[in-house]
Amino acid sequence: MDLARRFESSGRQLLVVGGSVRDAFLGRDHGDIDLCTDARPEETSALVESGAEALWLQGVEYGTVGVLFGGARFEITTFRTESYEPGSRHPQVSFADDITTDLSRRDFTINALAIRLKDLELLDPFGGREDLKAGVIVTPIDPKLSFTDDPLRMLRAFRFSSQLGFGLEKSTLSAITELKELIGSVSAERIRDELTKLLCGQSPGAALVAADSTGIVELFLPELSALKLEQDPVHKHKDVFLHTLAVLEQAPEEEVLRLAALLHDIGKPRTRRIEPSGVSFHHHEVVGARMAADRLRALRYPTRTVAAVAELISLHHRFHTYSLGWSDSAVRRYARDAGPLLADLNELVRADCTTRNRAKAAKLAARMDELEKRIAELAAQEELEKLRPDLDGKQVMAHLGIPPGPLVGQALEHLLELRLERGPLPEGEVYEELDKWAAGRELSR
Repeated sequence: MDLARRFESSGRQLLVVGGSVRDAFLGRDHGDIDLCTDARPEETSALVESGAEALWLQGVEYGTVGVLFGGARFEITTFRTESYEPGSRHPQVSFADDITTDLSRRDFTINALAIRLKDLELLDPFGGREDLKAGVIVTPIDPKLSFTDDPLRMLRAFRFSSQLGFGLEKSTLSAITELKELIGSVSAERIRDELTKLLCGQSPGAALVAADSTGIVELFLPELSALKLEQDPVHKHKDVFLHTLAVLEQAPEEEVLRLAALLHDIGKPRTRRIEPSGVSFHHHEVVGARMAADRLRALRYPTRTVAAVAELISLHHRFHTYSLGWSDSAVRRYARDAGPLLADLNELVRADCTTRNRAKAAKLAARMDELEKRIAELAAQEELEKLRPDLDGKQVMAHLGIPPGPLVGQALEHLLELRLERGPLPEGEVYEELDKWAAGRELSR
């Protein structure tokens, strides 16, 4: 490898490090390859510049030089130690001269692995290879020191637990319980990024159960812990917290859907009522949509993501009123209200079925299959995704002889309701209906 030879000929070390090595041992795909060296950043730049197809120096302050070399992208970082000031997204970096010091300040032993490119020797001073085999997450140094250096590592531990299906070593878990309040010093953006990766992992349910056991979840997502409702001793309503985690794991591994699954029932604690007929949560989807939007905004999720998740939550319970007797107008309304989120909404509804009763689960799946079939049939006939009134604003104004203004919008809303209820109407009938509407408001043409 020409890149390695450049460093070797200058008397410098070059090693593959961290996640790239971990994923190679686990047989997982990995993206950019992380390298580390004892060369300082300016020397690294000089060594690679002549053969590089592209060079990125945005991270040079923190010891990192990005390079496109031989068609592959690498990040080359000088041996270093780092720590975070409260609330900062940027580490305070100190350069080091040996690889062991560098590895000692990494988050977990499974990421404190390196392979020297010169002779392909594995460097594993903290037993990361054995921890990979054992499926356990451990810090390379005292966990209290590690988490104090960067409190986000506490949440990152659960992220790796979710992504890899690993458990946390006892002292690591205990340290998180003791130091959890430090997560309050971490920026919302950094917490958001780790939470998203956790949710989109293979085992988010188990990871969140472990995280909740330490109390850390209550500090950035209190709505989740609140789902552990006191069970009604008479009606035995199912555990909403465990139900939520089951829905989360059944939802496709996609950010908006996983967030919607996580938060779809957070309105239940505020709407819970114990009645003679059982426990009820009337309008929990409406309350939950508002709560979810507030929480996601606090975590600095993009506006589009917040809107999509809130909309899915507000609509997710509507399907449960569906039966094979739904009218075509009800099906049109369901599809129109969901709009571009229709496929995601149906995925969320399917994931929301966590019953162990196979007959009940099969019945729900059959109902969704039937609804999707009817939506497809109507879409083929009427282009549901483009559903709009049979007249446009100019036609309404010309027919009624009115200027632009609120009345035009009200007329279009009325025509859209007709379109949803009765499907496409002949032009003459549309104008007749518009006249009836106008007569009720004493509008003359």
